[in-house]
Amino acid sequence: MSEVTRLLDAAAAGDRRAAADLLPLVYDELRKLAVARMAAESPGQTLQPTALVHEAYLRLVGDQRFDWLSLWSPSCR
Repeated sequence: MSEVTRLLDAAAAGDRRAAADLLPLVYDELRKLAVARMAAESPGQTLQPTALVHEAYLRLVGDQRFDWLSLWSPSCR
């Protein structure tokens, strides 16, 4: 089992530390995918790649019990 899979499973089970550990492992790759995806969209699209990454990450972790602000703030600086 990969580290990402293990952390996703732990985060889904409510492990807050796992969600925090997962972010640095997947953020850069998700951002690259989002930039590529948004480049293929029609001009005038208002959704930014960073917002798409945040939405994807929330769906990956899928647990609204986390304190998202404290999790994301270090990455957004």
